[in-house]
Amino acid sequence: MRTRLITTLCFLLACSLVPAQDTRIIDPQIRTLQVVANGDELQPPIIKLGRNNRIEVCFDVLSHEYHRYIYKVEHCNADWTPSAELFESDYMEGFNGQPIDDYEKSFNTTLLYTHYSIRIPNGDMSLKLSGNYRLSVYGDEEEDDPDAPLLTACFSIVEEGVSLRASVSSNTDIDFNKTHQQVSFSVNYGTLNVADPHRELKTVVMQNRRTDNKVTNPRPDIQTARSIEFNHSRQLIFPACNEYHKFEILDMHTPNMNVDRLDWFDPYYHATLYEDRTGRNYTFDKDQNGAFLIRNTDNDDNATTCEYVFVHFRLKSQPLNGGDVYLSGGWTYNQFTPEYKMTYNPSAGAYEAAVLLKQGYYNYCYLFKPDGSDQGETGPTDGNFYETENEYIILVYHRPNGARYDRLVGYRRLNFNPGN
Repeated sequence: MRTRLITTLCFLLACSLVPAQDTRIIDPQIRTLQVVANGDELQPPIIKLGRNNRIEVCFDVLSHEYHRYIYKVEHCNADWTPSAELFESDYMEGFNGQPIDDYEKSFNTTLLYTHYSIRIPNGDMSLKLSGNYRLSVYGDEEEDDPDAPLLTACFSIVEEGVSLRASVSSNTDIDFNKTHQQVSFSVNYGTLNVADPHRELKTVVMQNRRTDNKVTNPRPDIQTARSIEFNHSRQLIFPACNEYHKFEILDMHTPNMNVDRLDWFDPYYHATLYEDRTGRNYTFDKDQNGAFLIRNTDNDDNATTCEYVFVHFRLKSQPLNGGDVYLSGGWTYNQFTPEYKMTYNPSAGAYEAAVLLKQGYYNYCYLFKPDGSDQGETGPTDGNFYETENEYIILVYHRPNGARYDRLVGYRRLNFNPGN
């Protein structure tokens, strides 16, 4: 018990450095946290307000022992601070603090785990307002701290309010067809009553769902009576990155995509990936911009029949001074924590890391985080190339004078494709 408490406190300390809007795992016994919109694991966790839309939050606990968990949902402002002026009854029908009753033990796996799942809306509660939401899971047994969440899962609900037109170009105010991409967009209020857009509207732009380099409230270039436009904002110029690396583990006896070999060292499976290298040239390779899918060869009962395996990553590189190298993808939850930090091996001339992951398909990249910075860089590791196909998400929030919360009134997802 004491060992688990110390380990959890270490995780809490590490995760306290993570921005509040990130989905994150706090208890080290929890793995493979997913926030899925309408059953599509590749889509952002954003749904429309109204019926026939759902969010599923699921995760594994590395044990077959029963643990009682409860979940609570809170509405958040555009900056992911709690909406302090709202009561639960304002944004929720039903009750918070309900137990998680949907759980199932893993079947025929070497590492035992229990899969838990929460669907919203459900028979106990539904959500009434647009905006940001944070779902937190707590232990509900005698030794558990009722105020210490074990995980947080973030998602958003959007309502119709503004129309968004957007584009991405490699012709930027920094360079032309080299290492950057520029996002341009306009927000048309339509029938939305916006008296002071500078104060009432908040905008957020993300590249590949990363939050370490997201842009919040850039200054518009043009403002009219019914719209604002962002056409040449230097704040909206992003390093172009490179296509994500990827691997797939479907069968524990046959290496699949980008897997060099599979080994069994009691009590775990180990998968060693082919070595990656820094300074690589751009080569088009279809990826999912950091997403991951849980699945095995049979693609049946994936939630409870997939194995856990230690995946070994290696990045061939000279030592990169002045910072650290981290693994990054949807499965790292935007966290620069020790689990995803790579260690330099001088004898191999490479950065190395091993992470316990569930069978499936994974995208990943390498980020260099300079000392003292909260933002990762792809330039020193994977490079930046204007041709890279990236996903961009634009969010628009509205809070008129006197309102008590931030409505999410605009959402646009687009991909840069130099061939179009």
